[in-house]
Amino acid sequence: MRKADREFTSLNEIADLLRRCDTIRIGISDETAPYLVPVSFGYEQTEGTIAVYFHGALEGRKAELLKKHPLVCVEADICHGFVENGHGGLTCDFESIIGYGSAELISGEAKEHGLRLLLEHCGTPHYKCTPEVTAITAVHRIVLTTVSGKRRFTNHD
Repeated sequence: MRKADREFTSLNEIADLLRRCDTIRIGISDETAPYLVPVSFGYEQTEGTIAVYFHGALEGRKAELLKKHPLVCVEADICHGFVENGHGGLTCDFESIIGYGSAELISGEAKEHGLRLLLEHCGTPHYKCTPEVTAITAVHRIVLTTVSGKRRFTNHD
């Protein structure tokens, strides 16, 4: 990282950023070009790791690419606004993370757990998915094997 003084690697800080984000982006490999898709998500921090969960259709481009290329990149960010940089220009005050892991299609209790985390993170903790909806929904888990963050912001809340 070019500006190492802005890096953070604490899992607590990374989880805190995820708590405050509403969308993550999943970068998936394709033969012709990278495929980047924004998704709503849930997450958990356990035993020194962070796992993110996201849902989607059982079919389609995302589902097919994840079957062929499960190694993915995960990105999350928060823009706090733009400020003068002290050198005659503007810069963004931000926090972001980038992590890597393999997207795993999960089922059974793990799928129910992932959906529950997703619903809680999206602000609907009491919502219950019907069995019919759950049956046609794909849920993936990505355990982040590598993750780090970067921030540039002057107003630390």
